[in-house]
Amino acid sequence: MNASLPLVLVPGLNCSARVFADVLPELWRHGSVAIANHTRGDRLSAIAERILDDAPARFALAGFSLGGYIALEIWRQARERVARLALLDTSARPETPALTEARQERAALVRAGRFREAAEHYLPQLFHPIRAGDAALRATYLRMAEDCGPDVFLRHIEAIIARPDSRPDLPAIGCPTLVLVGDSDGITPTAHAREMADAIPGARLVVVPECGHMSPMERPEAVARALGEWLRA
Repeated sequence: MNASLPLVLVPGLNCSARVFADVLPELWRHGSVAIANHTRGDRLSAIAERILDDAPARFALAGFSLGGYIALEIWRQARERVARLALLDTSARPETPALTEARQERAALVRAGRFREAAEHYLPQLFHPIRAGDAALRATYLRMAEDCGPDVFLRHIEAIIARPDSRPDLPAIGCPTLVLVGDSDGITPTAHAREMADAIPGARLVVVPECGHMSPMERPEAVARALGEWLRA
């Protein structure tokens, strides 16, 4: 069922198409897969509009981290086009003053020409403790940050800070929805995922064991399996 439904994947902050590399071998079996270009626009609304311009008439939509914020905005703008929704390691909550302060400090580093240093600041939060020293994962993350570059980082930071509170919208989501999170996600914790899954009618919650924030890279088999079941359900 739904084998021909196109799938659109939306990456996160400092993430390029590489973040989904290890889940694609499973997903392409279910139909065409496109990785959205989320580098255009400086507000969620503008980023979502550009993605929708390129998207199929009707599609399954999966957003990771920042991509989840974008996916919720895409649903708000064109819910009739979103046949299925997956929210991976993300949150429906708005920004907090403490997070805004931390983001602005990293943005200041970037404006000072210290983009790599700003990207490296995220590394201790991204991965499960058992992968904290995984040189390959760290290198891939930093390579993705370079793929996107400092200008995109600054625009994305502004979009994240200005994002709306999506919690009031959740009960109106009527399509099959997957909410997935790593059990040790230090950026968008499991409590945020449970909050979304509880509010979205019929949503399925998957908590991936021994996994931090970067679930598509850390536990690609588990993420691919959950996404495959979501596409087939």
